[in-house]
Amino acid sequence: MSKTSGRIDPRLGARSVARKLAMQAIYRLQLNDGPWQDLITDFSTEEDMARADREYFAELVEAIARGRESLDEQLKGWADRPPAELDPVEHAILLIGLHELAQRPDVPWRVVVNESVSLTRRFGATDAHKYINAVLDRAARVLRPHEH
Repeated sequence: MSKTSGRIDPRLGARSVARKLAMQAIYRLQLNDGPWQDLITDFSTEEDMARADREYFAELVEAIARGRESLDEQLKGWADRPPAELDPVEHAILLIGLHELAQRPDVPWRVVVNESVSLTRRFGATDAHKYINAVLDRAARVLRPHEH
């Protein structure tokens, strides 16, 4: 874990909350397509937003909303079924994980996978975390071969 002055970096917890809120926003986007800006506005009043890294949340929502088709194309190479057949919660989590693996080299691949698995354990179907772990591990081998 990142430490600053002997303390755990508070941004780490804030990013976890931002991922959770982004997952919920991307889930909503899948069910009811609309402007990503509306999601950021709607979620700005969520109770958990006070503890979230707001900038990271906004980055995730915007990047995933704008790049969904491209992310889904990549996902086809690592998943065993088309993205449209994925559970919306798990699909949202995979989109976040793929975005972070591809676009956020500052976030170690193990953190991306662990955060995704944690979200899936909390919000996904029973044992879905195993699937998320496998898909993101395959993606990390390609997107982050120097780290894997």
